[in-house]
Amino acid sequence: MSQMVEMARLMQGNEAVAEGALVAGVRFFAGYPITPSTEIAEIMAERLPRMGGKFMQMEDELASLAAVIGASLAGLKSMTATSGPGFSLMQENIGFAAMAEVPCVIINVQRSGPSTGMPTAPAQGDVMQARWGTHGDHPVIVLSPASVREVFDLTVRAVNLAEKYRVPVILLMDEVVGHLREKVVLPSTGEMQIINRLVPASNAAGYLPYRPDENGVPPMASFGDGYRYHVTGLAHDEQGMPTSDPEVVENLLQRLHNKINYHLADIILDDAFYLEDAQVVVLAYGCSARPARHAVKEARQKGIKAGLYRPLTLWPFPEQRVLEIARRAHTIIVPEMNLGQYRLEVERVVRNLTQVRGLHRVHGELIEPGDILAAIQEVV
Repeated sequence: MSQMVEMARLMQGNEAVAEGALVAGVRFFAGYPITPSTEIAEIMAERLPRMGGKFMQMEDELASLAAVIGASLAGLKSMTATSGPGFSLMQENIGFAAMAEVPCVIINVQRSGPSTGMPTAPAQGDVMQARWGTHGDHPVIVLSPASVREVFDLTVRAVNLAEKYRVPVILLMDEVVGHLREKVVLPSTGEMQIINRLVPASNAAGYLPYRPDENGVPPMASFGDGYRYHVTGLAHDEQGMPTSDPEVVENLLQRLHNKINYHLADIILDDAFYLEDAQVVVLAYGCSARPARHAVKEARQKGIKAGLYRPLTLWPFPEQRVLEIARRAHTIIVPEMNLGQYRLEVERVVRNLTQVRGLHRVHGELIEPGDILAAIQEVV
């Protein structure tokens, strides 16, 4: 374990991903370099071998996540990083990891699309792909940082959640946050909560790899530890063997949802700024939250009761919190570097409780504080 540097340092967002992953205990990284996430792979390639970990550059993104899944099954906390087209290629294996309940972390530093789009231009166009990119019904956990320090913290949190709930967790960054350089002071190692996966208490003969504990999450043995362990993307029973028994399949898929839905208070993380008496609330995440904060501050200086709500957990959607806001505010403004992906979810949840307005950019230029302030003033 590296010793954390307890002094201010200038750090890039992508560098903070690597630092957070190493502190969280990630010891395997497989990936294929792609802008704007490449620095993460470069740093992990240098740092992991020094710490007894493994780095593998794979032939593509499909193989990258497959290798990450394999390493996780062998007991290592594992991660990959990509962006744009690479994230699209990973979708099938994200679904496999969800079905087989394999902990892993996928960093997606978003860039403008679709297809190869503009590799160095910021965007937030993968919000719905992060939630619905794979086929079938399963929940996901998606986190979205807005600063370099938050990148570090949420990377640690992503690894912890993946291990605790045996799910793939997506850290949904964007080009701006990934390449942003800020002064940060990282916590000492002892200040960070590090969670390891629950291992079976029973002997190998009595082990059922998909029998959940009281929290709905099955303890997980590592390959090579002597436990019989069959892994498949097919619907399976508690032994891991394929089945088409309707009752068993129903219970399995319902449990995949319940192990997330029953722990929303533990999973959902958010931030508020001047929200207590806000009549106009800006709901923003990632790079769009930075100008939103400035805009709210300027609006307050003009006597406008504006506030900022910032979901750090994009998925599961913070439904109860947004409903509370909708009951008090007459307008929710959602600025995004897409054409309204998260706004649609806000509208679905609040229905007719309040009006929802979008503010969108998809040409590679950032939304500026003045744009958001103007939107606030329009609805006052």
